Amino acid sequence: MGQKYLASGRRLAMRLWQEEPGREELAHARAYETVGYVISGRAELYLGEQLVILQPGDSWVVPSGVEHHYRIVERFTAVEATSPPASMQARDES
Repeated sequence: MGQKYLASGRRLAMRLWQEEPGREELAHARAYETVGYVISGRAELYLGEQLVILQPGDSWVVPSGVEHHYRIVERFTAVEATSPPASMQARDES
């Protein structure tokens, strides 16, 4: 899914996220909260009915349980933190 785990504790995990243009996800909701910071590239993040354009220097929050999806516009690199850790019980694999 384009992520590399950088650090993880009991309540928080951090990962590097890299995706190629054209990647698009179906709408879904996760059982964890995500915050992120864009290093390079561009993406469109859809939070419910809201569209958030992500570019270098931008940050975002996806609250737990909120339906969302994204579309990668340009090769995208960001750092994300998830709470609780997304890596527990492979919650970010589907």
